[in-house]
Amino acid sequence: MEEDLKFRFAQLNDLPYLVSIYNQAIKSKCATGDIEEFKVEERLSWFQKFDNNTYPLYVATYKNKVVGYCSLSPYRPGRKAMESIAEISYYLDYAYQKKGIGSALLNFVIKDCARIKKKSLLAFVLDINTSTHKILEKFKFKKLGHLPNMIYLNNKVCGHLIYGLSL
Repeated sequence: MEEDLKFRFAQLNDLPYLVSIYNQAIKSKCATGDIEEFKVEERLSWFQKFDNNTYPLYVATYKNKVVGYCSLSPYRPGRKAMESIAEISYYLDYAYQKKGIGSALLNFVIKDCARIKKKSLLAFVLDINTSTHKILEKFKFKKLGHLPNMIYLNNKVCGHLIYGLSL
């Protein structure tokens, strides 16, 4: 599998695949706070905010098919003292989960943080998304906080966990 698995920066022609993967997360009702699926054109401005040298958007390809992605976004944009912190988010096509792709993608992104001068990563995760908790903890992210019963998602109440990793 490893020789068929590659990582690179996202390109505009990847956007339909990224939207499809994210819409799977929305349909799962446990992986994101969004509740309505997106159309590709609705995600164009989101896509355009990423920069390969500061806050990249990475894709994982398996046999040249986009199967997942990971984004690094500013934490508290505009505050210079916080420029070395990035918020990390990642999503995998459900057909490719539990195959080591998510771990390999996170490993790649964490290593690239030195190049883009990120010293800390934060992940904000729904407390009902236990599979994400496990992978973050595997990479030594520490649970920094819990905002219980704050999110109303599909007639359920859940909380938000905050994970952090110092690099």
